[in-house]
Amino acid sequence: MLHRFFLPLLLAGAVLAASPAAAQRKVKTKTKTAAPKAAPAGTAAPATGGAPTTYAATITAADLRQHLSVLASDAYEGRATGEKGQKMAAEYLSKQFAALGLRGPTSNGANPYLLPFGVVKFAPTGAGALRVGARTYTDGRDYVAFGPSAFLTEAKADPVFLGFGIETERYNDYAGLDVKGKDVVLLQGEPVDERGHYLLSGSKQETEWSSAFRKAALARDKGARSVVVITFAGGSSFQPMAAEMAAQLAEPTYELTERVPQPMTGFMLTDAPPSGIDLYLTSVDVGLALLNTTYDALGKYIFGSFSGQTPPSAAFRAQSFSLYHPQERTELASEDVLGYLEGSDKKDEVLVVSAHYDHVGIQHDTIYNGADDDGSGTVSVLEMAQAFAQAKAEGRGPRRSILFLLNAGEERGLLGSEYYTGHPVFPLAQTVADLNIDMVGRTDPRHKPADRYLYLIGSDKLSSQLHALSEAANATYAKLKLDYFYNDPNDQEKLYYRSDHYNFARNGVPVIFYTSGLHQDYHKATDDVDKIEFDKLAERARLVFYTAWELANREQRPVVDSNRP
Repeated sequence: MLHRFFLPLLLAGAVLAASPAAAQRKVKTKTKTAAPKAAPAGTAAPATGGAPTTYAATITAADLRQHLSVLASDAYEGRATGEKGQKMAAEYLSKQFAALGLRGPTSNGANPYLLPFGVVKFAPTGAGALRVGARTYTDGRDYVAFGPSAFLTEAKADPVFLGFGIETERYNDYAGLDVKGKDVVLLQGEPVDERGHYLLSGSKQETEWSSAFRKAALARDKGARSVVVITFAGGSSFQPMAAEMAAQLAEPTYELTERVPQPMTGFMLTDAPPSGIDLYLTSVDVGLALLNTTYDALGKYIFGSFSGQTPPSAAFRAQSFSLYHPQERTELASEDVLGYLEGSDKKDEVLVVSAHYDHVGIQHDTIYNGADDDGSGTVSVLEMAQAFAQAKAEGRGPRRSILFLLNAGEERGLLGSEYYTGHPVFPLAQTVADLNIDMVGRTDPRHKPADRYLYLIGSDKLSSQLHALSEAANATYAKLKLDYFYNDPNDQEKLYYRSDHYNFARNGVPVIFYTSGLHQDYHKATDDVDKIEFDKLAERARLVFYTAWELANREQRPVVDSNRP
């Protein structure tokens, strides 16, 4: 599972009282654990095309252990994307699909089970600097830099001030402006009044536009080269936050060699840096120099944005500045692994069953085997593929086709699924759903050791019918406790955005994300095979199998009738 990019209050919107320097805060929300509402009665009747329990029984703890003991062994060196161990895993998985009689559906390489894609690794090689006139500001003290850099050597920026960097029907900083190739300078947060009421929400609730990452994603899609976001933290408060992020910001970042444009559907990850654009966050002291202004003038601009409900006409002019952010650039080759089982009378419609087979590799001379993350999901997909292949061999194959999709690059930013959804082997319009499995082999601290449970995330986000079908399949066959704790839009862990189903969801494909939750060995070298609860893993994989069976055989595909965040 993709690690959540940790950021403190630096990325929250400014709650302004009398001035831009007023204290910031996070909006507190009540966590909900109730299940989403089911679809109307009659929308999720179990399919009748076969005997799913017969084939679900072939998904066994012993088989899961056999596969996982290979994939999560030290020999596979943690399966880091683009590295030796990931290549070994891709070869192993493609051979398993071939042995099951699945078809390799790709045509762009020697192995039809592999979908190749390129990745670029960016590793910081030293401290950067930002210069405004005769003043030099230091990376990690006066500002922080995220992701790949266009300023590998010191170069002049082409700055343009664009207010809050918002584009909505109600408030638009981009109206009539072309920012292609520009370096956009923005303010943190969004228009707000002295009482802390936000213009866009009409309340004290921030919107997604308070996120610097949301602003950067829009600027990227507008063609900007970089984004500089001015926070309202002075040096004494900015520097401790920058120091807290230093270790994580020193880690390499990754992008697809060929960036895949993704639709802006309302599903917007706002707590991770967007790929494809430079992003810099500065202290307010740097911001005042960049805009050649004062604190009071900045406050008047912010409150004027609220009262006028439009960007003030007397905008600041961004001053000339230069940047230097040195990085080493390394190109890597990776691949998703695909196995295709053709359906019968509805074979043109495709169900995707996915997991990611990469992990984080070797760190500080220690192998991170990733047995649960996501070896558990990977072997679950293998066993489900075996069960469906056996059903087809015995004349009980699915009506719809099934694509078993094992992604690489998930730990590097959902890159493999981003590439697939940008270059789908089967049209996304014909993809009925994605059932994604990530970390299903352990018991998390929220549950007792004897609990038979599974977290479901996203089942109701796009299709109430998919949610109802999922509930019915569980009630009929698996009878696990379905836990919707992380399905809450206000989930602090943001799990909905942190695995490969997200790239399908943002393209309008209904999804269910299955996980047994986070635990103390998550992203640690101690995530090993000996800690996997294989009996629980088997029954969880069977639940996904039953849901897949229903989706593959029911008369109608799930209708997309919602677009919930």
